[in-house]
Amino acid sequence: MKVKIDADACTGCGLCVDSVPDVFVMGDDIAEVIKAEVPEDLKEEVQEAAENCPVEAIIIE
Repeated sequence: MKVKIDADACTGCGLCVDSVPDVFVMGDDIAEVIKAEVPEDLKEEVQEAAENCPVEAIIIE
């Protein structure tokens, strides 16, 4: 599973960073991915973060 942030959609709410800090960090204005290839033990949490993103800015491939 790979994950990325749609920079045009992200509002910087920080929900994903709070949910999965091992994968997401806050950049200057928006969230950023620090592990594009999601570790097996974090896949469920990343999927949940994507589902909970208020602007659907988390893209899972």
